[in-house]
Amino acid sequence: MKFRQTLVPLALLVAAAQLQAAEPAALIAKSRAQTQSPPWLPGDQWGMANTLGAGTMARCAWHMSQPKAQTYELSYVRSATMPLSGFSGPYVTKPKASGGIPGTSQVFNMESFGEGAEPGQQGTQIDALGHFGYLPQPWDGKGAPPAEGARYYGGFTQKDVKPMPDSPLLKLGIEMIRPLITSAVVLDAKALVGGGQPMKAGETVTASHIEAMLKAQGLSKRGILPGDVVYIRTGWGDYWQDPDTDKVYYTKAPGLAYDAAKYLGDKRIVAIGLDTPFIDPVPEGMLAGKAGPAAGVPDGIPFALHHHMLTQMGIHHIENAKLDQLADDKVWTSCTMILPPREKGSAGAAVRPVAVGVPGQ
Repeated sequence: MKFRQTLVPLALLVAAAQLQAAEPAALIAKSRAQTQSPPWLPGDQWGMANTLGAGTMARCAWHMSQPKAQTYELSYVRSATMPLSGFSGPYVTKPKASGGIPGTSQVFNMESFGEGAEPGQQGTQIDALGHFGYLPQPWDGKGAPPAEGARYYGGFTQKDVKPMPDSPLLKLGIEMIRPLITSAVVLDAKALVGGGQPMKAGETVTASHIEAMLKAQGLSKRGILPGDVVYIRTGWGDYWQDPDTDKVYYTKAPGLAYDAAKYLGDKRIVAIGLDTPFIDPVPEGMLAGKAGPAAGVPDGIPFALHHHMLTQMGIHHIENAKLDQLADDKVWTSCTMILPPREKGSAGAAVRPVAVGVPGQ
């Protein structure tokens, strides 16, 4: 009888452990001690990916070891009819005729990209740290942009990164991104900020919103840890459609507030991913020059999130992340894996992030 009585609370403890919203406190404490802190070595091109190591891997392994863990796709299927960026050419693949080799009993199929396609900046994608630079003062719009005066993450100059107009990135390209295998936190801004509806174009997720979501999702004690990837669901992904008949998704979007960028930078996250095309908030009319940027951004820096995270902090962007199922299943923490292709000198790349976590946390 005593043995049976012991089994009941033990079973309850196991069930509770499987549904808790975060890793065990002892594991978190140990992982903090094993996580590197800046400053990084001179000439660094890894940015906050320097935080990845034994500590972040241990958190990741814990999620993967849970008996009820599931794998979630965080990317969209790519096609020529998906929502497309106005900054890029058409995303057109050209299927080739089935080929063969004389003397063999096989055929093979391949395809090529159409001219002007920019796969690295379409669909679910990741930005290299060299995607954005910054100028000492705003460009007046006369002549060509004074790119020769640009600076990049780590103090690299335009000459270091892209000395000629047709140069690939000589520093800070996609091939410098480490495999991002670490713990992740998903925050449901659609629920808290949008009241269950998609956030509006130009609306922002602030630092106080982040803290409120952590509390609402049972993550106050855990918080956001160095080396985490943070995914924020705004609900804008509800407008992703294929075929994209409405042509709305890429024209505007909600995003992070500037104070949220600084908040997450101070937490030393390794990447930020939103279900939006920009990470930055883009009010209606902004891309067409008919409206200004969202409130609270510094003068001359309409894409303040790109500026702060890429050029100042070394934090990667994952745009057009598919976060609906992860958030609907309340997988607030997980192990995420993001493996960009080693495309030498590219400023962006198509990527297929996944998360492994337990639903119903």
